[in-house]
Amino acid sequence: MNSSPQYSSDAAEWDARYSESGHIWSGNPNNTLIDVASDLTPGTALDVGCGEGADALWLAEHGWTVTAIDPSQVAIDRAMLHDENRNVTWKAAGITDLRGTGQFDLVSAMYPAVRKEAHPEALDVLLELVAPGGHLLFVHHVVDEEALAERPHFAGMYLPDDAEQALAARPEEWELVAAEDRQRQIEGGRGAHHTVDRVVIGRRRA
Repeated sequence: MNSSPQYSSDAAEWDARYSESGHIWSGNPNNTLIDVASDLTPGTALDVGCGEGADALWLAEHGWTVTAIDPSQVAIDRAMLHDENRNVTWKAAGITDLRGTGQFDLVSAMYPAVRKEAHPEALDVLLELVAPGGHLLFVHHVVDEEALAERPHFAGMYLPDDAEQALAARPEEWELVAAEDRQRQIEGGRGAHHTVDRVVIGRRRA
């Protein structure tokens, strides 16, 4: 299924990146997503920044009703090529485009590239999209001095520490389930050289 709501301001940039080659990512679902989702009862899921669709397709294969968004229409079109009538709704959209459109039992943000200055409401919207009793999974590479030297733009992006602080500031509404570093193993694809991730998991109180 495909829908075409308002594009985010990053659409042209990401279309250009995805157009550089046939595939950017490994084509395999992220292990952290598998570990977390496998412990949950399947329901509705939102895959934020779905890229070429590996995580969304894995979720659908395991019983989830999935909405997958990415600012790049090129990425969405590529993901849809691998969707063999699985229960995924694909949307070329950013996080804030979904404000007020519904809530999900699982919201997964794996390595989101969302600039704080361009999207100041994005983190608040991300939390709003989690249904009562649902879970937020926010993962990014550990951003230390070495990572910032290599990718200085990380400093202006939403990172797991931002999500952790937002959850901790709302103890009456959120339980902080995990905030930890995890080893990462992946073969192929852009970003494969990053070996440690920061993982934040929150559960919205029912």
